[in-house]
Amino acid sequence: MNRARFSHPDVRKLAVTTSAILLALVISWFLLGGTLSSNSPEMGSTDPSTYKAKYKYETVKGFFLQDDPKTDWNGFEYTKHNFGLIPRSYPTDSDPSAPLWERFGRYIQHLQTSAPAGTSYKLLYFGRHGEGYHNVAEAKYGTKDWDDYWSKLEGDGELFWSDAHLTDKGKEQALEAHAFIGEQLAWAKMPASQSYYVSSMYRCLQTANLTFSGLKLPDEAPFDPLIKELLREVLGEHTCDRRSTKSYIHEHFPTWRIEEGLTEQDELWKADHRETHDEHDVRTTEFLDDVFSHNQNVYVSLTTHSGAIASHLRVLGHQEFRLVTGGMIPVLVKATKKE
Repeated sequence: MNRARFSHPDVRKLAVTTSAILLALVISWFLLGGTLSSNSPEMGSTDPSTYKAKYKYETVKGFFLQDDPKTDWNGFEYTKHNFGLIPRSYPTDSDPSAPLWERFGRYIQHLQTSAPAGTSYKLLYFGRHGEGYHNVAEAKYGTKDWDDYWSKLEGDGELFWSDAHLTDKGKEQALEAHAFIGEQLAWAKMPASQSYYVSSMYRCLQTANLTFSGLKLPDEAPFDPLIKELLREVLGEHTCDRRSTKSYIHEHFPTWRIEEGLTEQDELWKADHRETHDEHDVRTTEFLDDVFSHNQNVYVSLTTHSGAIASHLRVLGHQEFRLVTGGMIPVLVKATKKE
């Protein structure tokens, strides 16, 4: 009799419907990163309301076109302007006919060696990742529909953008940056990076690999990247900004250094909160404090994201300067230790 009741068409239909609903809920939970709580902790590794910056940061202006208010970022091509370095003389010039970058490097060395205690300088080479599948999707659907709906999915059946990888165009952009850096090092005498920091997102790992691997670099400063979590794009909601596992990163980049403390799963990304500018800028400040506190190198490369670069420029007091995918920007930074 129990079997007869259970086999009734209405009951069978109810059981199938209930199972489908439960399955949908489980799938949604995984797609949203395993959390649906509205009581999410603050974005980043530090509470924005309590973090105390260790340094005051300033952009040292007057050396690059990108920090000149007259320069329009829209359409600016860094590869056609010697990376933006402005032709000028320096107080340290001993041979005015020497290459511009060589003379600029000598001046930076002077700034560093003559700086008072607690003050230091670094030339940061920022690079935005090449085009990713999430960039294609946003262009396909428009920014509003992307932000409101599509960015929260894994893909659309044609494109897949969770922890987005580079498109073929994005790979070509990274290779163009590779060629440019090679030329700058060879003929322009631009100082090579002494340290390489890379966002833990896959598109940045790919970009850094294509941009810097195989370059003719100084023996004392090889391409030895360190993967940093704080260099990530704006956190939350968009699945393109949800990191792959630590194991997946190590599997595909087995020789790269991964910072101590990087968790296996992404514990920063939350499905129900998009990181604000204030939250992001605190995360950026924490990253810069780490670099200036523990890295004595002057020339530092950072491969990261448009939102992350925008945050750095805000923290450094640089004017807004947007980069296309694959774009790069140098910034001379003065850091003064706070009391």
